[in-house]
Amino acid sequence: MDIDQIQSILATDCGSTTTKAILIEKREGEFRLIVRGESPTTVEAPVEDVTKGVLNAVAEVQELVNRQILSDDGQQIIKPRNDGKGVDLYVSTSSAGGGLQMMVGGVVKTMSGESAERAALGAGAIVMDVMATNDGRLPYQKIQRIRHLRPDMILLSGGIDGGTTSHVAEMAEIIAAANPKARLGIGYELPVLFAGNIDARQNIKERLEGKVALDITDNLRPTLERENLMPARQKIQHLFLEHVMSHAPGYPHLMKMTDVDIMPTPGAVGDIMQLIAKRKGIQVVGVDIGGATTDIFSVFQGIYNKSVSANYGMSYSISNVFAEAGLENIMRWVPFDLDERDLRNRVKNKMIRPTTIPSLLEELIVEQACAREALRLSFDQHRSLAVGLKGIQQERTVGDVFEQTMTGQTLVNLRDLNMLIGSGGVLSHAPRRQQSAMMMIDSFLPEGVTQLTVDSIFMMPQLGVLAKVHETAAMSVFDKDCLIYLGTCISPVGTMKIGQPALEAQINMPNGQTETVSCSFGEIKVLPLPVGSVAKAVLKPSGSLDMGSGNGKPVEATLHGGVVGLIFDTRGRPLNLPQDKKQRIQMLQSWNKALNMYP
Repeated sequence: MDIDQIQSILATDCGSTTTKAILIEKREGEFRLIVRGESPTTVEAPVEDVTKGVLNAVAEVQELVNRQILSDDGQQIIKPRNDGKGVDLYVSTSSAGGGLQMMVGGVVKTMSGESAERAALGAGAIVMDVMATNDGRLPYQKIQRIRHLRPDMILLSGGIDGGTTSHVAEMAEIIAAANPKARLGIGYELPVLFAGNIDARQNIKERLEGKVALDITDNLRPTLERENLMPARQKIQHLFLEHVMSHAPGYPHLMKMTDVDIMPTPGAVGDIMQLIAKRKGIQVVGVDIGGATTDIFSVFQGIYNKSVSANYGMSYSISNVFAEAGLENIMRWVPFDLDERDLRNRVKNKMIRPTTIPSLLEELIVEQACAREALRLSFDQHRSLAVGLKGIQQERTVGDVFEQTMTGQTLVNLRDLNMLIGSGGVLSHAPRRQQSAMMMIDSFLPEGVTQLTVDSIFMMPQLGVLAKVHETAAMSVFDKDCLIYLGTCISPVGTMKIGQPALEAQINMPNGQTETVSCSFGEIKVLPLPVGSVAKAVLKPSGSLDMGSGNGKPVEATLHGGVVGLIFDTRGRPLNLPQDKKQRIQMLQSWNKALNMYP
């Protein structure tokens, strides 16, 4: 179809909990979001057909615009538009079906086993188990484990190039003996990816070909000191779409309905992030926090990195967040007394009833406390993965892994960060925008001057897949309807005693007046500045604090307005909350009050 003829676009995103549909149309020469509909995702029993959720969401859109988009029987989308019925283009993304679940195997658990786990995590998988020849389990126990877990895919690695082949062959024999069946789709072969010793390839083929869908790629650990994860990661994502997605309930039908290939939600969001960074010439960090997974994207120095924290989410995975972060870390964000058992019950209730939303203010505060920890843990994982090396980017030595994360040689430099973009239900649908801003500040701890934005109704995945076909339409809707500008966070780095003078700011407001803001250490202040307004400021930190030019040195900055305004955060970096419970609750309450976060 001729791209210039497109007037009406329908885009859907099938999440693990909710399927979202948006209608974009050309009005007065530019593309704008018209309406949005949503419906529960129907990938699980009793429906077991993802297209039902899609058609339900589209039916809501149809009702809202008051014109026909679905065929008379409600089973098809009318394309192209004809007599005012239907749409010109239909695109979709998906992360339904619980994401990608993998088992990984290596020869030595702490070496090739860990490399395989890093490769799988970076590709967006949930790692169900790590097997190794020295993991202390007998062969029959490993076979039982493979049969019991039923992964979507197995990644096998082990042995340096040219080294011994017997151990990795032994692992292949265990997989062959288990004769594993896939989680989705009876009667198709389970994908097994071998990324180990080149010399063992023939051995592996003899043992596994004909029993599984075997694929071979470059060794993850070509030498003991070197790790090469990229080829395996790319292969995992390719196999996921080709094997797993195509067998998920209803996907073959959905694939026939769309005009372009269905994209995995994280991939589509990543595409739109890269487009923004390139178009605006800025360094960006974006987050998409879902029900089962949290994806973090960053573009620094033109290099794009993505990590999927497959076990940190707000509904299906909320218990994992609780287990990983620990009770104390979640409680540190709750500004009232709460019984431990009560907190555990609330978390478990959310896990078994993933589509519920908080009905009481206390529940909302607890859920947002969990969100902060899910975001923090995911961001930590992202920083350790997003490492740039001199020379060859994919390769790093074992020593580097620790050195680079410890000495901060990660590409993610919060000082250079221009914009933080939040999306996903807990951020996009927070009852007050101040809550979204505060969750992002508390979990990412931005340094210096950072613009905060949030995806208004979570449509970045749909815009990411649309940009592949119609970039102009995607960017127009992104700028006008998608991003909500929350404001700018101003935060000096360093620590000092609570209550000491921390920051002095002289701000030239757009109306010509000059405002002065003085902040003491440990407090948060807000100065209103409307969306679209820009103010020039001179920010002078106290002696032991740094705004980017060195301790105590003033900086000049451009501050962008937003729904919340300018947020002066002089709580210090790193952020240290008081150990004393009473004192901590008092501080949390004062910060919440400063931002007018809760009624």
